[in-house]
Amino acid sequence: MNIAIFTNNYLPNSYGVAVSVETFRAELEKQGHQVYIFAPKWKGYVDKNPNVFRYPAIDIEFKFRFPLPIPYSWQMRKIIKKLKIDIIHAQHPNLLGSVALRLAKKKKIPLIFTWHTLYDQYINFIPLVPKKIVAKYIIKKAVAYANKADVVIAPTASIIPILKKWGVKKEIIPIATGIKKTEFCGAERAIIRKKYNIADDELVLFLASRLTEEKNIEFVFWSLKNILLDNKKVKFLVAGDGYLLPKLKKYCEVNQISESVIFAGLVSHDELKNYYSAADIFVYGSKSETQGIILLEAMYMHLPIVAVDSTGISSLMLNKANGFLVRENEKEFADAVLRLINDAELRKRFSEVSGKIARENFTSEVCAEKLLGVYGEAINNKMTQIG
Repeated sequence: MNIAIFTNNYLPNSYGVAVSVETFRAELEKQGHQVYIFAPKWKGYVDKNPNVFRYPAIDIEFKFRFPLPIPYSWQMRKIIKKLKIDIIHAQHPNLLGSVALRLAKKKKIPLIFTWHTLYDQYINFIPLVPKKIVAKYIIKKAVAYANKADVVIAPTASIIPILKKWGVKKEIIPIATGIKKTEFCGAERAIIRKKYNIADDELVLFLASRLTEEKNIEFVFWSLKNILLDNKKVKFLVAGDGYLLPKLKKYCEVNQISESVIFAGLVSHDELKNYYSAADIFVYGSKSETQGIILLEAMYMHLPIVAVDSTGISSLMLNKANGFLVRENEKEFADAVLRLINDAELRKRFSEVSGKIARENFTSEVCAEKLLGVYGEAINNKMTQIG
């Protein structure tokens, strides 16, 4: 099968959509399929994969860096014309998503659309315009796009009711991104603990996330403040970067928890496995997830979880089986973390269940098989319609 993926967000970006695209690409190619990636140019980055094609882009940095693709290119048109493509998979409803839609119509081949984002949670990235107006407009455009696709994919089942409520009428199939097992082999707990002078008898709470408003980062800090003040054998390790970093560091200084909080900065995906391995409990406050890749990685690495009960999260973990899902309440969150801190047997039991859930349901092989099933059915349906 020849698959063209159009995405506004790709390597070297290390977050959400880029990780999803790259994970599926690698697994689909491993299973013998040809995958072409169309993405915006990232200044200074050179692709090793000859099947990645870059559209010209405007390099924008507002809160964090993201090249904005220009969806018109004579060079790309020439390249696309030469390629044999059986199916097109769009990761966004705009910009390169628009190219994907036009191309699918022109070639009379199926268009698959993955709805990655709860757009009403991300409008803080659009300045000067009232948030409600922006949210309504973006959602309306995305719904219209989804209804023109042959199939809509949601990374988790929990967001399907939201998309239906917003007006998506097409079939919506839940398929998570999945974990690439090879990326988490050979993790070493001691490496990170030694790097940050964490003693063997100290317990590590770990958070990996973009440090931005929609990830609800400040809530986690507020919830953990008293735990860190009262428990000198507990450290809070934070991997990630974002515009909230200076504010979070100031909060730690003012509340005298700086010695207990370790800001590791942006961690490469290759190194992240050692951070999971160094940790004892994964903490997460985000309410804007659709796929929760970070959460799946933590589960795959056998970490018990404490997270805010929200869409995208509740579909992945089992409350009181591999962690605690709590309301967005500082005391409830802190109490759940304290239960795990104080009960080693409970941590061990939750750890085992986390690993079991991730390995049985959310590996890249399992998820790619589901995606290929969707592709195959869409191609057959399109051929029936045409012929």
